[in-house]
Amino acid sequence: MERMIEGKPLVAGAAKGQALVTNEPLSFWGGYDQWTGEIIDRRHPLSGENAKGKVLVVPASRGSSTTTAVLLEAIRNGNAPAAIVVSCVDRFFALASIVADEMYAKPIPVIALSEEEFASLNNGEQIEIFSDGRLTVENAA
Repeated sequence: MERMIEGKPLVAGAAKGQALVTNEPLSFWGGYDQWTGEIIDRRHPLSGENAKGKVLVVPASRGSSTTTAVLLEAIRNGNAPAAIVVSCVDRFFALASIVADEMYAKPIPVIALSEEEFASLNNGEQIEIFSDGRLTVENAA
């Protein structure tokens, strides 16, 4: 079954991928390996998962603006998520994508959802993001 969700594009763009979902904020500084895409924060629920090419569904970034630098490098290295979906306006994720567009012409979509819509997403679902902020979500098989 497929459903449509209306989101707010913080950075517009199109992407597709499998959802990697958590309710815990994530710091890319010390929490994300820019060379592989692995989530390396051993205290995070997604520890050991690889977000490369997936739609990372995380409420927000955690920590300092260094998250922006690590995500920017992951984008440059080709090891970033295909898109990031958040439950608030996250300036660090948005900034990384905007700078990646300016420096490398490689932005990734960053979409904000309402708390209710954010909570409706599950690991393994297939998500397609459209440039206007809409998402189609297909339940995992």
